[in-house]
Amino acid sequence: MEQLPDDVAAYLDAAPEPRREVLLPVFETVRAAVPDGYALGMQFGMPGWVVPLERFPETYNGHPLAYASVAAQKSYVSVYLMGLYSVPEDLETFQAEWKASTGRLDMGKSCLRLRKPGDVDHALLARWVAAMPVERFIETYERVRAR
Repeated sequence: MEQLPDDVAAYLDAAPEPRREVLLPVFETVRAAVPDGYALGMQFGMPGWVVPLERFPETYNGHPLAYASVAAQKSYVSVYLMGLYSVPEDLETFQAEWKASTGRLDMGKSCLRLRKPGDVDHALLARWVAAMPVERFIETYERVRAR
């Protein structure tokens, strides 16, 4: 298993107790499911997996392409699933599966909001995180940016 970068470890260690019971298991689920080729680090103040600039430098903002991130917010944990956000039919399927599985869906454009451990279907989350290899994510990004 990959060593956590110091800044990611510090972020997880500093997470407030009410969020830790959701954040840490969700982080580990995403970490175990992320396909090879993504790099873990801190981006925009939260831990996440990105396409390294060495692999794909042609981003619109000069930052690595963010694939999946997790964050402890004030009253919930956010899971940002940019791979799903980029493919509307995948997003619709994910949302339907999530709601059927957990009975509840609290989601923005790419941000799944989780308030308690019972809000999380770890197997479903892992399956969708694992579903987009780096190559497909880059192809999707290029297709969306071309519009």
